[in-house]
Amino acid sequence: QVQLVESGGGLVQAGGSLSLSCAASGRTFSNYAMGWFRQAPGKEREFVAAINGNGAATYYVDSTKGRFTISRDNAKNTVYLQMNRLKPEDTAVYYCATHWGGDYYKGYSYDHWGQGTQVTVSS
Repeated sequence: QVQLVESGGGLVQAGGSLSLSCAASGRTFSNYAMGWFRQAPGKEREFVAAINGNGAATYYVDSTKGRFTISRDNAKNTVYLQMNRLKPEDTAVYYCATHWGGDYYKGYSYDHWGQGTQVTVSS
């Protein structure tokens, strides 16, 4: 059974940085891509970033390009999201998920999800 555990969320001022981690277990980690999504109160879940199995390819939503960086350490079964120059509109619960196939930008392409970690950016 796949388990994903996110950590690293918190409260930060606008312009600050946070680094999220997602530890995975229960599957050969390097065999599958991983994604980060977020959901703000009253809004739909939104794709943030994804990375393929060997880390050679990454994908970002336009609003995070140049500010967020997704990476992974397959030896540690962990995927990361480094978030810089944070804005109040980045406030959301952030989720990591395992990609089973198809469009990286769509939530239905992911089959296992973590419990989420709260990121709050104050203005």
